Amino acid sequence: MTILGKPLAIERLSKTYPGAEHPVFQAFDLAVEAGALAAVVGLSGVGKTTLLNCIAGLDGWEAGEIRVDGESVPQGQPEALSLFRRRHVGLAFQQPHLLPEFTVLENLLMPLRIDGSLKESDTAWALDLLGRVGLEGFQDRLPGTLSGGQAARVGLARALIRKPSLWLLDEPTGNLDPATALEVFEVLRSLHLALRPTTLMVTHNLELAARCERTVRLGPETL
Repeated sequence: MTILGKPLAIERLSKTYPGAEHPVFQAFDLAVEAGALAAVVGLSGVGKTTLLNCIAGLDGWEAGEIRVDGESVPQGQPEALSLFRRRHVGLAFQQPHLLPEFTVLENLLMPLRIDGSLKESDTAWALDLLGRVGLEGFQDRLPGTLSGGQAARVGLARALIRKPSLWLLDEPTGNLDPATALEVFEVLRSLHLALRPTTLMVTHNLELAARCERTVRLGPETL
């Protein structure tokens, strides 16, 4: 498979939440090469999740530009933002938020079903992803029968169902015990190495961050 990732460029990003005394970002720059695996670390409240939300177009900002392969995130344009996310963004979170009444396979395919782009060939891709995360044969299971680590793997796979340029992971192992977190991270890294999306993983786990190809540290120096 060809590399999924595209280069990410953030230039002079500035953002302050209404009523906040200090900005989250002020003239913040970041460049991430196509296909990189970067950990985003820093103390609570420094803007790690905000950074991912801005890149995904889920949050706005006052100044600066975010580009994926030269294409700017289209702020304030709902239809253009929706298309941008379909083309470029796969998101996974600390809680995978699997729909309990649907099977694992149905959960994987749900983003495509919701936006009306589901094709017959997508089922084969979803089953391929399940195999890649070590859950071959789990397609007919319901989320309530999964362990926390298994559910996290399904969440990672679902975020890749559209073969996105950007794989944005917000504390994907944050609610797991240390041994399971390491296990899920190794699955994550294996997926990344096989498909090579441009991956940003927010984490408080410095041990896992050290296993990434690059670390982006957020803090007072990013203002």
